[in-house]
Amino acid sequence: MIKTRTGEVIKTNEGQNRLLERLYETADGRRLLRILTKPFVSKIVGDYMSSVFSKPLIKPFIRKNRIDTSQYVMSGFRSYNDFFTRKVKPEKRPIDYDARHLISPCDSKVSVYPVDEKSIFRIKGSMYRVSDLLHNKFLARRYIGGWCMIFRLEVDDYHRYCYIDDGIKTGNTFIRGELHTVNPIALKRYNIYKRNSREYTILHTDSFGDVVQVEVGAMMVGRIKNHHTEYLFRKGEEKGMFLFGGSTIVLLFEEGRVRPDKDLLMNTEEGYETVVKYGERIGKAL
Repeated sequence: MIKTRTGEVIKTNEGQNRLLERLYETADGRRLLRILTKPFVSKIVGDYMSSVFSKPLIKPFIRKNRIDTSQYVMSGFRSYNDFFTRKVKPEKRPIDYDARHLISPCDSKVSVYPVDEKSIFRIKGSMYRVSDLLHNKFLARRYIGGWCMIFRLEVDDYHRYCYIDDGIKTGNTFIRGELHTVNPIALKRYNIYKRNSREYTILHTDSFGDVVQVEVGAMMVGRIKNHHTEYLFRKGEEKGMFLFGGSTIVLLFEEGRVRPDKDLLMNTEEGYETVVKYGERIGKAL
């Protein structure tokens, strides 16, 4: 279940949920998943979605998902992926530039968890370790006592993401894996944050210390497109984008660096994800 920041409880993508239940909760569906989750399948689908042949899919998608096109620059689309990675009008996603305020890197549904001594999280019934996520036990230990923020994007969300502060980033580390959907239904059976292809970097930020940002690919999302390797970045500047599908971003904060906003913590404790938008405040530096 999902809550807005005003406390309204909402449901999303019920049709997609029914399809995923058939895939993940039936024997035939799981056999099909063995093929669908291979990276080469996502590459084939991705190539099609980047071709002119995919353009007729745009208008039905807008109608089905009730996309508010007034928020976006709606011109020059040569393919479905051109539309999927459409740019938002800047005035529709104002950036909170207060240096002490942590901003959301994307439009998403967010959950916030403390990192305990064992660095293990239960998310919608699935368990995973930070060290599994990063494939780096030494790096994972630095975030014991800190916070893990998980931003889940659905297909109707804006799929570009930004830097959360001013700072300098390291190069990108890519971890190859299978590509599962990031819908919570999949979490009942598969530890997707451990198995999915993903890419991470360390952000040396001015206000929040060393933050690890991980972009997690999803089923039918074979490409995570980050714009920079080592780079001097500014708060609110676009960091990258996901191509077709739903995806996830994970942020890891060291102990004593940030205080997440109370509504996000309360909603997570009650089992809700919280709707947040690109550039809005979600916490405060300590």
